[in-house]
Amino acid sequence: MDYINKDVPKMFGNLVFNDSVMKNRLPKDIYRSLKKTIEEGTDLDINSANSVASVMRDWAIEKGATHFTHWFQPLTGITAEKHESFISAQPDGTVIMEFNGNELIKGEPDASSFPSGGLRATFEARGYTAWDPTSYAFIKGRCLCIPTVFCSYCGSVLDKKTPLLRSMEQLNEQALRILKLFNVDNVTHVSSTVGPEQEYFLIDKKLFEQRKDLKFCGRTLFGAKPPKGQEMEDHYFGAIRPRVDAFMEELDSELWKLGIFAKTEHNEVAPSQHELAPIFTTTNTSTDHNQITMEMLKRIAEKHDLACLLHEKPFAGINGSGKHNNWSLSTNTGKNLLDGGKNPITNKMFLLFLTAVIKAVDEHQDLLRISVTSAGNDHRLGANEAPPAILSIFLGDELTSIMESIAENREYNGSIHTSMKTGVHAIPGFRKDTTDRNRTSPFAFTGNKFEFRMVGSGMSIADANIVLNTAVADSLSQFADILEKTDDIQKTVDDVIKQTYIKHRRIVFNGNNYSDEWVYEAEKRGLLNLKTTADALSCFISKKNIELFEHYGILSEIELRSRYEILLENYCKTINIESLTMIAMAKRDIYPSVSKYLKSLTELYSSKQSIGITSQKDSTLTQIKLLSSLLDSLYEKIESLEQSILHSKDMKNNEELSFYCKDEIIPAMNRLRAVADELETQTAASNWPFPTYGQILYSV
Repeated sequence: MDYINKDVPKMFGNLVFNDSVMKNRLPKDIYRSLKKTIEEGTDLDINSANSVASVMRDWAIEKGATHFTHWFQPLTGITAEKHESFISAQPDGTVIMEFNGNELIKGEPDASSFPSGGLRATFEARGYTAWDPTSYAFIKGRCLCIPTVFCSYCGSVLDKKTPLLRSMEQLNEQALRILKLFNVDNVTHVSSTVGPEQEYFLIDKKLFEQRKDLKFCGRTLFGAKPPKGQEMEDHYFGAIRPRVDAFMEELDSELWKLGIFAKTEHNEVAPSQHELAPIFTTTNTSTDHNQITMEMLKRIAEKHDLACLLHEKPFAGINGSGKHNNWSLSTNTGKNLLDGGKNPITNKMFLLFLTAVIKAVDEHQDLLRISVTSAGNDHRLGANEAPPAILSIFLGDELTSIMESIAENREYNGSIHTSMKTGVHAIPGFRKDTTDRNRTSPFAFTGNKFEFRMVGSGMSIADANIVLNTAVADSLSQFADILEKTDDIQKTVDDVIKQTYIKHRRIVFNGNNYSDEWVYEAEKRGLLNLKTTADALSCFISKKNIELFEHYGILSEIELRSRYEILLENYCKTINIESLTMIAMAKRDIYPSVSKYLKSLTELYSSKQSIGITSQKDSTLTQIKLLSSLLDSLYEKIESLEQSILHSKDMKNNEELSFYCKDEIIPAMNRLRAVADELETQTAASNWPFPTYGQILYSV
């Protein structure tokens, strides 16, 4: 296996035009100018851009690149690229390899076929991509990939990166205001940081190809529960099988070459489910890296005759896949602002930032829910395996006790730190944490960061972090407005922490988020329970949310409404594709296959009758009657679903259609599935038209 390279430090980042490469290759004045652009947002003049482009081209060619592309993140949720070769024709018929500053800075891809939510007419083709120097260029295959933002001809934002960068800038600005009030003068920049844990399934490619639902929808639309799923919990953290290990080894190698900090890998809860976790980095970079990771997962799986499933719920009744978004705040001096230290009760700056997050999550429950909404994630959230659709924060016993003591004006006694003893002398003791971790919480504090667990496995993390950054920036801005006017900063800080927590303590819950009791308790507290995409999206364009995004310059009202329309359209299109695929599989595969099996049983029964084998309770006849009844029911459910799809054409707009999908089409799909799954359990394995759950989940 030629991808194996034991010299990891030498391999790491060798396909990235990173700071080390730039420092070594660029003229000193150009390097300083570029660093100023990256760190301070200053303009890069064309002469400097030409110099960077020339060096970048030579470096890329040395690495085997022949093309370049502006690599951007449109509103499809995946990345986009259009490859241009470096070749330039000469008068004598030869070519030279050229790449200039204008090509580096600006591109003009056709924008007409990307989602725009009504921001532009389909006949308006032109769009612009613009270099994002805060993200390193990298080589993928034979192409130099230049991270860019993407906008329409008139300047409207058509991507996920631009609002993400804007949200990071706003968070930095408001965080610096707070730090100044605490006399922290050595910090010049504050960044949100993220480490997204990526869950996925690996199944045999041949079996994948035999399932229309997996190919067209990313999830199974039919499938009876296998005799053994994840009940024994013997897959979680179990020994990694050789075929999967070979895949992971190549994946690590390719990600490391691209400077991606792939750190942890293990088997997840469900059979054939796995997880990859990176080391945290700045949110912009982490978003880029996660997009590359998802692409590499699929690409490398193919090389190993595997199929990688990134759908949030590829198998009903089996653990789904999420992407835990570990979010924190870091200064350019290396300080984590969400690290409370050994004695959090005395760390007022930490408590203020903590309170800002509590306030942000409570006030913007709807936006956080919307940031993770999709037809796929609807199947996962609230399924007693993932966080529920209700937002809440887990602080842990220690922090909750601190905040409650502040709210109630009583002395905090503090948690006693003890040592964990195993009872085995050979095993060294270690310090016991003062609080547990809650795996059911959608938004959990885990020591020095918040883990937002509602993000779906196939999603871009950009949306969730745009909301998080903006919401926390809003809290910090309001705090700074108060604190900048006071003469007694310490007393006012104490008051802000106390009053804010009292107002928003309803969002804090340390118990079992899966329980029915919590649903009722959350309703009493006034927390939102937006169960589906249709329910959630209706909140997206509320006056409150429009004002928030416009106030901080993240998205204009028209840009926000366009995203609302795109999300609605994607939801409706997804349900339509799934329902049509379901009908095709039921009509063209299940019905004929079971009918064939029924025919064989009928012939068997006739043969038994012809030779005088009779019985009052003939098992063959019983099975014939059952299958015949189920087939009739199957066809009835097919026709019902077809009628629902036909009626959907009468909907006036996508909002009305989304609720129709939720209330009519999805229930009709569920009824059809119930009959089909029962048929699977009653039909001979040799007659069932596609691989079963048992075959798929234990194929690797």
